[in-house]
Amino acid sequence: MTAAVFDRELIERYDGRGPRYTSYPTAVQLQSGFGEAEYREQVRLAHAEAGAAPLSIYIHIPFCHALCYYCGCSKIVTRNRERADQYLTALVREISLQGELFSHDRTVRQLHLGGGTPTYFDHGQMSRLLEALNTHFSLEADDSREFSIEVDPRTVSPADIAALARQGFNRISMGVQDFEPDVQAAINRLQSAEETRALVEAARATGFGSVSLDLIYGLPLQTVAGFDRTLDRVLEMRPDRLAIYSYAHLPKLFNAQKLIPEEHMPAPAVKLEILRNTIERLTDAGYVYIGMDHFALAEDELTKAQRRGELQRNFQGYSTHAHCDLIAIGMTAISHVGHSYSQNAKEIKTYEQLLAEGRLPIQRGLVMTADDQIRGAVIQDIMCQGQLDLARVEERFGIDSKDYFAAEWEQLRQLAADGLLDLKPNALTVSSRGRLLLRAIAMVFDRYLSADRERKTFSKII
Repeated sequence: MTAAVFDRELIERYDGRGPRYTSYPTAVQLQSGFGEAEYREQVRLAHAEAGAAPLSIYIHIPFCHALCYYCGCSKIVTRNRERADQYLTALVREISLQGELFSHDRTVRQLHLGGGTPTYFDHGQMSRLLEALNTHFSLEADDSREFSIEVDPRTVSPADIAALARQGFNRISMGVQDFEPDVQAAINRLQSAEETRALVEAARATGFGSVSLDLIYGLPLQTVAGFDRTLDRVLEMRPDRLAIYSYAHLPKLFNAQKLIPEEHMPAPAVKLEILRNTIERLTDAGYVYIGMDHFALAEDELTKAQRRGELQRNFQGYSTHAHCDLIAIGMTAISHVGHSYSQNAKEIKTYEQLLAEGRLPIQRGLVMTADDQIRGAVIQDIMCQGQLDLARVEERFGIDSKDYFAAEWEQLRQLAADGLLDLKPNALTVSSRGRLLLRAIAMVFDRYLSADRERKTFSKII
């Protein structure tokens, strides 16, 4: 993979709206005609193909103690602990139902808890959740496992971090966003660098193999100088991974964002300069640009997986193990099993009611067509490896790539002429200037975009 080079002119030219490609087809293509019966059939078919291949499990815990104004995630802001108990009961029921469908020969190598705020669960609730998983699935016990959890540093202590390590977690992600006090006040998220540093140190001391910090650029009142000070503090902590997300200000879609005055939003030129400076600083500090907002140290497993060609992209972002069926537990969660995607009920009451009736809470989904599988594989290679070997695609799917992608080839020639990629008769390689525009390159192969010309569903590429 070539290093990422910031080219302002190219970014401004190609910075339209498009998918983040955590899946292909994307979640907007899921249909209500796919439910529990269809999911069970897809699991049966997937077993025939997967054999004893390992599994990945994602669990969505939606609760938060306070509202962060920028957040567009599926969340429930409450301090009513009874709601968490009720939801946990539903999670345990879903884990039991899902566990009945999968052979115990298939060990769970990856586990990720996201939210919301997963550490909204106290130690007892977390233990009950993990006990259910251990009862109904075969959890990997050796060092090959990657059990990760997202943490809000404002709500946990170093002792809590140690407890999570004892419960088996070995990867941790902490939300930071920005350390500047005025920015924190503008987004209703007050968090000191000192308390974050204490948790990073606690994670390392208690055996976490990877520590990741999340930042966001483009937030209200951000400046280049201010974000640079945040980077100073972050680099002192030297996390193994960094996710630097672009803030999408969409107050018409997310009510909380209406609490952010429009005049507080940084100008597009300022946002781009923050990005340029961030890439330069992280690269100088020894971080490798993985792609799509993610950076990692050269010795981190994420970087190693990319070098081995085993990196994949799913609903949690970049993942180190390719070809794992993903079982998603919780409201709104999206599974990827075999050649299907399926999403649970988005409303917590519906989710809990279906499980109380002994039913899996699946309400939308799709079965990938042969074309979906081909294009999904192509987009995955571009997003994860920054290159595409068309001879390998032809061998895998039995197609003539020049004929199959004849229309796309014309668009690729234009991208090559603009310097985003190097195009050869049987391959393409993303250039250093194209690394920040992986989404624009992948979009060439997305046949669904022609029906969504305005693309209001998607965020800006940068």
